[in-house]
Amino acid sequence: MCLRRAALVMCLIPLYVGVANAQFQSAPPPQQDSPCIQGFFKLREDAEKKAAAIKTAGERKLSPKEVCPLFNVFVASQIKLLKYANENNVWCGIPAQVADGLKQGLVKTSEIRANVCRVAAAPVPQQQGPSLSDALSGPVPDSNNIKTGRGTFDTLTGHPLGK
Repeated sequence: MCLRRAALVMCLIPLYVGVANAQFQSAPPPQQDSPCIQGFFKLREDAEKKAAAIKTAGERKLSPKEVCPLFNVFVASQIKLLKYANENNVWCGIPAQVADGLKQGLVKTSEIRANVCRVAAAPVPQQQGPSLSDALSGPVPDSNNIKTGRGTFDTLTGHPLGK
């Protein structure tokens, strides 16, 4: 019995090794991204960097005049990415949902950019203190609006703290 098991094991080992080698050899090598997909990822990373710059500007609370050019650059990178996705969707295998998502993101970003740049273009109202004429235009004392009576420093009648 032992001899039969050993013979069976000895016969099955080469089959098992052959099948395992065939599986490893028939498995495709790790897939390399095509130049088309690499180009898409490169454009996407560029857009992400520009979005991060806008986020950083928001955290630093920069003025709209400083943020408007960042939005212009970001929208331009989104347009490039959308154009690339639309032109190469068949060749690269980019799903239509990706292009639709890019288009919706571009619309939202364009609206935000328009608002920020409109605020940046508006003149900044400068707060001014009162002018000399405003300070001097107060009521002029005359005999009707002069308060008479005893005050704290009215010392003609005696000690001010004495009463």
